[in-house]
Amino acid sequence: MIAQKQIYKCNVCGNMVEVLYVGGGELTCCNQAMELLAEKNDDTGMEKHVPVIEETTDGVIVKVGSVAHPMEESHYIAVIEISDGDTEQKAFLQPGDAPEARFVTIANLSSISAREYCTVHGLWKS
Repeated sequence: MIAQKQIYKCNVCGNMVEVLYVGGGELTCCNQAMELLAEKNDDTGMEKHVPVIEETTDGVIVKVGSVAHPMEESHYIAVIEISDGDTEQKAFLQPGDAPEARFVTIANLSSISAREYCTVHGLWKS
C-alpha cells in the first residue's frame, strides 16, 4: 500500500519519486510498476551507509557512514535528507562532493532522523 514519504524508483529509466499525498492507484513509469525502496538501517558490508547525525553550533551535519562513502561517477550519495516528522530538508550531491550535508536545525535534535540514497546500494535511514 502506498504511504506518504515513501520513495519509489523506476527500474527502466531511473526516475525516483517521493509520495507527498496518497491518492490511490499504482505508481508506474516506462509502462511498469515502480519499485518501493526499503529503508535499510543495518551496515553489514565493507562500505558504511547509515547516516550519522552530529550537532553543530547552528544545526546538524549528516555524514554518510562511519567511514567516508565513495563519491565516484558510478557510485555516490545522490541525496541526504533530515526530518523531524513534519518538516524536511534535502541536500542533493554530485560525484566528487563530500558525502555529507549541513542543515539548520529544524527541531529538537532528538526528534531528527536522516536518510540518504546511494546510487548503488539504495536507501538508508538512521
